[in-house]
Amino acid sequence: MTCPRFAARGPRKRKAAGKDRRQIKKYDKIMKRLLIASVSTVAALGLWSGAAAAADKLTVVSWRAAPLLTVSTLDRTFAQLGYDLDRLRDGDGLVPRHFVAAMPSDMRAIRVPAKRKALFIMTVLPLILQANDEIRADRARLERILEHKGDLPAVDRLWLAAKAEIYEVKRADLKGLRVRMDVIPPSLAIAQAAEETGWGTSRFVLEGNALFGQWTFSRNSHMVPRKRAAGRKHQVQAFPSLIEAVRAYMENLNTHRAYRGFRTLRSAQRAKSQPLHGLELATTMTSYSERGEKYVETIQGLIQFNRLQALDGARLGVATVSRRSPEPAI
Repeated sequence: MTCPRFAARGPRKRKAAGKDRRQIKKYDKIMKRLLIASVSTVAALGLWSGAAAAADKLTVVSWRAAPLLTVSTLDRTFAQLGYDLDRLRDGDGLVPRHFVAAMPSDMRAIRVPAKRKALFIMTVLPLILQANDEIRADRARLERILEHKGDLPAVDRLWLAAKAEIYEVKRADLKGLRVRMDVIPPSLAIAQAAEETGWGTSRFVLEGNALFGQWTFSRNSHMVPRKRAAGRKHQVQAFPSLIEAVRAYMENLNTHRAYRGFRTLRSAQRAKSQPLHGLELATTMTSYSERGEKYVETIQGLIQFNRLQALDGARLGVATVSRRSPEPAI
């Protein structure tokens, strides 16, 4: 039996009609094709959110044009940015707004586990924070709409139609949309990505940017597991970039019926005005793997042993790659 995390996503049940549908498809097409590679000056909530962008320069490149990334290049870049994981764990400093398109090709060459873990965390953390900021900006807009009195402007109605389709709720169910439109604690996301990729060394992440091991039954070009059992037809879904894998993972947790318990517990934490607690939310991940409770124990162990909860309060800053660097922006 296929795990719910891997279930192929079929056609959406709720379809927008006419002009709305065309606008939504255009919106989705833009979102999927663009990858933020480096940012000069940018507002934390101005990306992909519909909010007024405060950026005066935004470099966007196709993932295919991204240069081959190595561990030494990434290490040097992080050093130039003053990116210090220990300081972040101590609550000091911001995460540089630097987004990597693909995992370094030589991750397996790192022989010191602590170094490999640190580089992996520093690579995926900005992506997780960026995806969360996109959701956080959308949630703030939804809150404003919920407080609005009278008829909504057409632009807000169109935005709600698009978001209702993405989050798989009825257009009129704004409270249901609010429950689903929420962030994923970085501690939980990092732990699951680490488990699925062997801290960035798996074939699936190196060849197809698959950070979270999502399955697909699509006939498009994806990756066939080498040890797939006879009669099974699933593939591991490939992504054009790491950020797309992160967004797909968050959409999965925010929409799939298998994670209703996750969303309920997260909503309960919100109701108590508590920070989201990744270690507690991990208890709802029994359906993410056929290992069930053993998988939950593994994820919780990763969170605790690697002090990942200390990163749940991390936020993106505005630092970028030094202009003195001889390497191109990644």
